[in-house]
Amino acid sequence: MENKIAMDKEPTIWSISGWIFSLALVVVGILNMALVHFVPGIAYLIISLVYFPPANTYIRKKLGFTIPLIVKLMLGIALFMFTLGVSDLGDMIDKL
Repeated sequence: MENKIAMDKEPTIWSISGWIFSLALVVVGILNMALVHFVPGIAYLIISLVYFPPANTYIRKKLGFTIPLIVKLMLGIALFMFTLGVSDLGDMIDKL
């Protein structure tokens, strides 16, 4: 018996936006690792797993629950406000 994660057959707006947002967080994590410090970069990479649709499917199948969309939206807004407003990465982007 194979243990595969089933992906959606047709992409929806939520799965496409999940991919875009998670890839944006991966980019922010890589920039944090390269320009600021290693620890916040790793934190961003781990948090970005919440937004990948296959990871969401895996969490739903293995743990039996999903993270609600409103929680994902609030977390995403807080992360980008922190990244661009408070963190050292935002200061480095402003200097460019």
